[in-house]
Amino acid sequence: MSVELITKEDLQQFRRQLLEDLQHMLGKPQRQALLPVLKSAEVRRMLQISPSTLQKLRVDGTLASVKVGGTLYYRTEDINRLLQGKEGRS
Repeated sequence: MSVELITKEDLQQFRRQLLEDLQHMLGKPQRQALLPVLKSAEVRRMLQISPSTLQKLRVDGTLASVKVGGTLYYRTEDINRLLQGKEGRS
């Protein structure tokens, strides 16, 4: 009987490869396409807005968020709705 040790690095490498394989199979190479929520930085990048503009959207109720452990999260569907409205006005 042979014994093989698995290190943390082995598991992390397996995880990365598994995620890449799943993304390839699903045809969604972007991480955010698999997640129902986004963090503030991802939202700002998608909408091409500043932190203060994002805060203004939160405060005036245009974009809902949930705070978990000090981090704000936004629903992907809300961001997409906002993007569609933005494109409609252009």
